[in-house]
Amino acid sequence: MALAELCGPPQESLGAREGGLLLFAGSAGVGKTAVLGEARRRAAAHGCMVLWARGCQQRACTPFHVVRELFQPFFAAVGEAEARTMLGCWFDILGSALGLTLPEAGPPPDPQGVQDGLDWVVTHLSARRAPVVLVVDDAHWADGESLDWLAGFVARVDELPMLVILAYRPDERPAVSSRLRELAARHGSRPYDLAPLTEEAAGLLLSEWLGVEVDEAFRRECWALTAGNPFETIELAAAFRERSLTPDAEQICHLRSLAARIKGTGFVESIRRLGPAAVRFTWAAAVLGTGTSPQLVADVAALAPLEARDAAEQLCRARVLTTATDGLAQGSAEDSLEFRHPLIATAVYQAIPAAMRVALHGRAAQLALDAGHGATAAARHLLETHPDGDPATVQCLRDAAREALLSGAPDAARRFLARALREPPPPEIQAAILFEFGRCDLPTDPAAAVRRLTAALAAPQCDPALREAVVYRLAQALAHNDRLPDAVDLVAAEARRTNSPATRLRMRAEHLLWDRFRVDAEDVHGRSRRLARLAERLDGRHRAEQHILGLRAADAVMRAEPVDVALTYADKALAPGIAWADEDWGFEVPVIVALVYMMCDQPARAEELFTQAITEFERHGWRGSPLSLAHTLLGYVYYRTGRLDQAEDCVRAGQNLADRVSGQVPAQRYAAGCLLQVLLARGRIDEAQAVAAQLTKAQPRSATGVLPDMQAALGQLLLASGQTTQAETLLSQIGRTLEDLGMHNPAWCRWQLDLALARAAHPDRARTTAQTALARARAFGTPSAIGRALHVTAQLSDDDQAQPLLAAAIDHLERSPARYELACALIDHGGLLLRAGRLPEAAQQMTSGIETATGCGADHLAEHARTTLTNGLTHAGHYPHVTTAPVSPPASRPSPGSRRGRSQE
Repeated sequence: MALAELCGPPQESLGAREGGLLLFAGSAGVGKTAVLGEARRRAAAHGCMVLWARGCQQRACTPFHVVRELFQPFFAAVGEAEARTMLGCWFDILGSALGLTLPEAGPPPDPQGVQDGLDWVVTHLSARRAPVVLVVDDAHWADGESLDWLAGFVARVDELPMLVILAYRPDERPAVSSRLRELAARHGSRPYDLAPLTEEAAGLLLSEWLGVEVDEAFRRECWALTAGNPFETIELAAAFRERSLTPDAEQICHLRSLAARIKGTGFVESIRRLGPAAVRFTWAAAVLGTGTSPQLVADVAALAPLEARDAAEQLCRARVLTTATDGLAQGSAEDSLEFRHPLIATAVYQAIPAAMRVALHGRAAQLALDAGHGATAAARHLLETHPDGDPATVQCLRDAAREALLSGAPDAARRFLARALREPPPPEIQAAILFEFGRCDLPTDPAAAVRRLTAALAAPQCDPALREAVVYRLAQALAHNDRLPDAVDLVAAEARRTNSPATRLRMRAEHLLWDRFRVDAEDVHGRSRRLARLAERLDGRHRAEQHILGLRAADAVMRAEPVDVALTYADKALAPGIAWADEDWGFEVPVIVALVYMMCDQPARAEELFTQAITEFERHGWRGSPLSLAHTLLGYVYYRTGRLDQAEDCVRAGQNLADRVSGQVPAQRYAAGCLLQVLLARGRIDEAQAVAAQLTKAQPRSATGVLPDMQAALGQLLLASGQTTQAETLLSQIGRTLEDLGMHNPAWCRWQLDLALARAAHPDRARTTAQTALARARAFGTPSAIGRALHVTAQLSDDDQAQPLLAAAIDHLERSPARYELACALIDHGGLLLRAGRLPEAAQQMTSGIETATGCGADHLAEHARTTLTNGLTHAGHYPHVTTAPVSPPASRPSPGSRRGRSQE
């Protein structure tokens, strides 16, 4: 049915074939492989492109093993040049994961980037080669990286002309089985649980294999001995046929002895009867796993070519091994070998004496290296060997970890490094391995990274260059683990300890970076003075100086120093160029510098930088928090310049990326906070309240120097909802925190302007607050900051005072990129003129404001202005050709002059 729906004519209503997911669950030998084999045969007969792979118990620790089995045959057929053309920009990200290229040095892709690339590959193939059937047998033994990708990809398989078929044993790896069942449940389906054969079905299968009708007594005994297991039933029939016995009641006496031989230990005994060479050959095959070349099996077994060939033939005749037609031989054109059934492979592997099993894995590892198969191929065997203090083993495991990390598989890298530490490594490289371990932990488990990196610093031998890298990563890990004071203390201590001027400058840069974000920072004014003195002597010749100059630019903006000062330092910081995807320096300072340009009324430069960040992150496969933050901040640039449609699209893209990252990450808070501000500007308060609920649940920090404070956005929402008392309480608290951090500039965070509006019931306090913000905006000097502050001051003033203030605000905002704020000011000015009876001027300003608001995507504001203008002109005896429904004005924007009337009442 599923294949018919997939391969039939496109659905008229959908215009595409209907794909789906099929899961088959059952115990070993119950017939899953037979079902999948028939599905593959029928799919090929229907002209489908079939992608096939099988999980392997011995290769479950090899990253992307199943993914490579799925795609390597296709890419091997088309060749590297065509593969590069097909994959385009994804080739560099996916090449190593797919086994098409060797890992190259550089920033490693994150797992989400690789998964997105694999999604793209399958989507592309399904478009070019539809319909496609993707089959994975023994999914319970799939490697974690392939399973992670499958779990994410299956959610959208209905959108493609593709059928995904998976089979697994629910009792083999319970955690994996539970995950597969959850996957099916999310897809709206359930696994098909394959049951043992009934007695009648077993009889039919026996008759088919034996070629004659079996009598009832014989059938019943076979069914009792095999418990209806199809694999054992077939093997029992084959053993009976091999001995030319007739399937009747008189031969039942032979059944029990034959049944014993086809079960796990029975297979082992039958192999032993074939001789020592056959035993060694099967042991080697069990150690190597599925899809292995006969020559490699012979080499691991240390058998001569003739002995190996004879052993392989014997084992194939005995139905232990079979020639695989679907597997890929490891670097060989000859057929590969597989066990007839995974049950046999498991029984053989478990029967190998422990010492011999370890020795065979060790020999397999060495042969893999000698044959040029790479460190990863050898490392999977080294995981099964005993620690022996061998430096060569440690180096191989480190190389495999590096390959895994560069392929986008940090979990596999951690497994290899953990084994390297157990070897143990020589003292002189112990710190380096702990550093590599912490590097793998940092993106997903900062707490574990702190432990590893702290141990690396405490290692007996840690050279200065490595120590500098360890301290930087440890400071990062501490900061991301909510231990910012510890991060600051760490880099400060390292700056005092080191004798290297370059390292000391680097640590000072890190100290200034992390100390700027501390809520409990002391002597922030002194810190700013020291930063200013230090930056005066620098010209940005290397990265440490660039970072210090960038931090100086940001400090100038936050403290409302003249805008030219901030731009001078920002330009110096970027003069040598900027790298976003830089593991050794991070992206925090580039983000801050890009925001400096935004606050300094140079949004085109900020947009250019964040677009560059997105391009660079995507090129390197960084699809997690960094890419999320870049999209969010690009959206924030659009918001500040009044492109609200683009802002919402961009911020939502950032939010979607952040939501895919495991756990709670700062990128989620930033995206939610920015989206809240955009929605408020578009008048969608209900949606903003839903976003705020998520933001509150995520427990945002009370202050941050990277973005305008996210709690300030909650204050804006309270104000827009008419909850002025709650807004004043929250904004006052935020203001005290940000003042303590030296963040005074209303261009950076408008908390003080919103606090003034929240205090409107107390006109004197409100005007004092607004005038303080206006003075700071004038000190900073950007037209947008001054225009916003003048507008708020006008909203809190009497009509006669509001008129010149609004005119001045409009004059400044027209010279700024703040189009949404300009629309608000024009509409408020028009309303003020309307109340004063100056109808032609009012209509002109209101019309200009409506056009500007519409261009911004602020439809709610434009509609409110139309209604205000229509009602005002109608009341005055003018009848404009405008028909609109009345709309309540945004609660966060009191009309200029309205405070005077309220105080007189």
